[in-house]
Amino acid sequence: MPIVLNKERGNRSICSRVPARSSFFCLCVLPPSMKAYSSSRRWLSVGLIVMLFALVSFSMMPLLTSILQTTRSESGVSVSAALQQELESRATGYQMVLEREPDNPNALRGLLETRLQQGDLRKAIEPLEKLARLNPRTSDYLLLLAQAKQQVGDYEGAIGDYRALLASDPGDTRALQGFTGLLTSQNRSIEAISVIKDTLDRARRATANPDDPAGAIDVVSVELLLGKLYFDRKDYTEAIQVYDRAGELDKNDFRPLLGKAIVLREQGKTAEAQPLFQEALARAPVQYREDIKTLATPKPPANPPANNAPNSGQPSAVNK
Repeated sequence: MPIVLNKERGNRSICSRVPARSSFFCLCVLPPSMKAYSSSRRWLSVGLIVMLFALVSFSMMPLLTSILQTTRSESGVSVSAALQQELESRATGYQMVLEREPDNPNALRGLLETRLQQGDLRKAIEPLEKLARLNPRTSDYLLLLAQAKQQVGDYEGAIGDYRALLASDPGDTRALQGFTGLLTSQNRSIEAISVIKDTLDRARRATANPDDPAGAIDVVSVELLLGKLYFDRKDYTEAIQVYDRAGELDKNDFRPLLGKAIVLREQGKTAEAQPLFQEALARAPVQYREDIKTLATPKPPANPPANNAPNSGQPSAVNK
């Protein structure tokens, strides 16, 4: 299950609800499944993203993936034939309403939720597009639309939606993370870094203009995202410089320390990394300390050498 954090909710729960007015998806699930990642380096990259969003009040992994996995976990790996028939009947009912009232918000939300429960992202895109158009101030719809297009392979469409989100809110960290993640997956990491640098430049220029919406950009979180991009490129020197700069902006924020510690350990500088892990742990809010302890624990190799010795009766450490 994807890892998502929500600062405002201390509990850990899942509710797959389509946006209704001001409410949106409550996807507040925290790790233990981090151990499922086969690559320790990929696991560290996920850890950087987890802590990037630790102090931001929203879900940070793709919403669609979370909803689909949550829905399927309720009734097995796949939707049963009986449930699929029931969902299709429900979708037909919503479509009949929309034939009479094309912009009926309740029918559009109902159809969207039904398509997501069916796992049919392509058919979910049409009601999402209408909801995004009808609710321009509700950025969640456009974010979800971008993620849906990305999931079905419409990458240029997804990029267009991410750009539209950032045009209206240049500091939307969800959109920045989704956009740069998509660019990176297409081997366009230099472009992703440029997007983040442009955002930071705009935030700095906005300090002279109180009416500029870029003045609301969370510079520390954007810097942390830049550090993560450098980490993924194995440009560790740049990553450390970014984390140091972010730490200077807010000396009480544990995230830059944690990011730097992860990079140092990846470089094999465990003795330098460990005090930073401990300091990050001391600064972090209580709800994140277990996750920091997990991140601070070295992970075993992804593919340990095969043991050719006779079976000693001890359980294997692989797939524990």
